[in-house]
Amino acid sequence: MSEPIIGGKSFTAVAINCAAKAGEWIKTKLGNHTSLSLKYSAQDLVTEVDKGAETMIRNLVGTHFPDHSFLGEEGVQPGPEASTKALQSVQDAEYLWIVDPIDGTTNFVHGFPFFSVSIALAYRGEVIVGVVYDPMRDELFVAEKGKGAYVRGRRMAVSGETTLGESLLATGFPADPNYAQPLNMKQLQALAPQVRNIRSAGSAALHMAYVASGRLTGFWEIGLNSWDLAAGALLVKESGGTVTDMQGNDYHLGVRHVAASNGRVHGEFVNALQQAEAGG
Repeated sequence: MSEPIIGGKSFTAVAINCAAKAGEWIKTKLGNHTSLSLKYSAQDLVTEVDKGAETMIRNLVGTHFPDHSFLGEEGVQPGPEASTKALQSVQDAEYLWIVDPIDGTTNFVHGFPFFSVSIALAYRGEVIVGVVYDPMRDELFVAEKGKGAYVRGRRMAVSGETTLGESLLATGFPADPNYAQPLNMKQLQALAPQVRNIRSAGSAALHMAYVASGRLTGFWEIGLNSWDLAAGALLVKESGGTVTDMQGNDYHLGVRHVAASNGRVHGEFVNALQQAEAGG
């Protein structure tokens, strides 16, 4: 894909600019709520920072590409039905920006420095630009469809492990106590003895970026949304990895239960997840 340039601004440059600006702003808000505890609850703070960052990104994108569509976490009610509906309402858009202003809000509230800004651009339903920015480490992960993926300007490649036994995996603990949580615990219990170790650092987008950069062999999580995954999925693919649903079908914007890996362990990985789901 030759990079489309409109009005002298490339899509990727705008995505990077948005992520960097929002990330820097979010960072200034970290720890603020302790001094403002009378005024704010943790939830108020998250809402303020999430909404502020998303508005900032939406306005910047709108300035450059006023006719593009926009799907952000903040404009959508919580829960899978609302997310699915929101995606359906814009999935026929020619150009769609998919944004999570803070992926890892729980970490942010606690001052645990693992959260990210995730920005993706899809063209007719296919992600063509993905940017994940970690403001605490000032690490910018960027991918363009067909052009590879980069962190700090260096080309990324997935890790070399060939078996689950050598693998470092990550997962995310879902909030849904009825379906997702019990299933995730089953998967955790099934996979833990089969791998080197498992991490759960609390930002799906950053976990995906870590698979892309070879720091993790694989990542899985249940019940995610398009804005958690779109940018990270392109990072992994452009770094030579594999992203599927838990049945092993290719990633698309509607995928909610994800498995991402270096590709070399993917068959074994998905198989282990499915066995856990079937009850071992």
